[in-house]
Amino acid sequence: MNMNDLSPLATGNVFRPTVLVVDDTPANLSLLSDLLVPHYRVQLAVSGAKALEIAQRRAPDLIVLDVMMPGMDGHEVCRRLRADAQTRDVPVLFLTALNSPADENLCFEVGGADFVAKPFNPATLMARIRTQLEVGAWRKALRDRNAWLQSELAQRLDEVDQLRDTTLFVMVGLAEFRDSDTGQHVRRTQEYVRLLARWVSQKGGGIDDAQIDAMARAAPLHDIGKVAIPDRILLKPGPLTAEEWVVMKTHADVGADLLTRAADRLGDRAGPFLLYGIEIARHHHERWDGSGYPAGLAGEAIPLSARLMAVADVYDALISRRVYKDPMSHDVALGKIAAESGKQFDPNLVSALFDLQPSLIDIAQRFQD
Repeated sequence: MNMNDLSPLATGNVFRPTVLVVDDTPANLSLLSDLLVPHYRVQLAVSGAKALEIAQRRAPDLIVLDVMMPGMDGHEVCRRLRADAQTRDVPVLFLTALNSPADENLCFEVGGADFVAKPFNPATLMARIRTQLEVGAWRKALRDRNAWLQSELAQRLDEVDQLRDTTLFVMVGLAEFRDSDTGQHVRRTQEYVRLLARWVSQKGGGIDDAQIDAMARAAPLHDIGKVAIPDRILLKPGPLTAEEWVVMKTHADVGADLLTRAADRLGDRAGPFLLYGIEIARHHHERWDGSGYPAGLAGEAIPLSARLMAVADVYDALISRRVYKDPMSHDVALGKIAAESGKQFDPNLVSALFDLQPSLIDIAQRFQD
């Protein structure tokens, strides 16, 4: 394909570029108009202020600009055009009787694209105008193409995110289907994690809104490893034996390993959401004093996401009805968690629970079983 066929200025294309001519001398405007009208749509302005008014209503494709004008000279007009987002990309061709090297340099310094000295050769001027219009048209085409590519990329990445989220939703749903916990438990714990994480951020905990959102979105993955636990253990209505408890505890590593394989497949597209999911799945049963599982981590060696999940998960388990127990009241549940502050739970997050009591109760009520 001939590249010229793609240009908006190609022969036979109905598009006629708009050229704004700015000069305070009517005779010059008339001369330039006669020269340009057979080829372009022409707009005329007798002052810099009028030129800015016309350009701001609808940006032309090119401005032919005189320098020496009363009130506002061409240099100032060009500066203002460049300062306006609507007109900053419009090429400016200076047409002036000031033709010293210093005058020419100043025209380029204020943002001019080309310079033609008066008196001018009509053929030269027309060639320069056509060149600037061609360059401007290609720049616009490239900007439009880049915008389209950015839009397409964003759409494809969104599709990848939706596919990832849908796949993980199915995985979480499978784990929920086999467990005695409800989908509302997953939603409640997700909102508790979000609430606690915001509290940590407000207290100078060094996490931003994007990290908070990623942690909250990852929270439903905490028990994904239970898909590997046999029904006779997972659904047992009574206490587990020592041997059964050993099997049950494997769900933490199993879940993290499942998510790690998924993250490896996604590569750079895995993002913080899945990485937080791995932390939460593996370490939400660690204890502040180091007596938890699977790694026996203690204190701040336990990832923050997992510490948040541990508090949220236990709080919700205490206030929820299960086949093997009745629900506790909010106050009793907080009392039990407070008794484990510094042992099972991060003391800072236990304090957060007490600070956030009205919001905790609201979440529990909005997402009842």
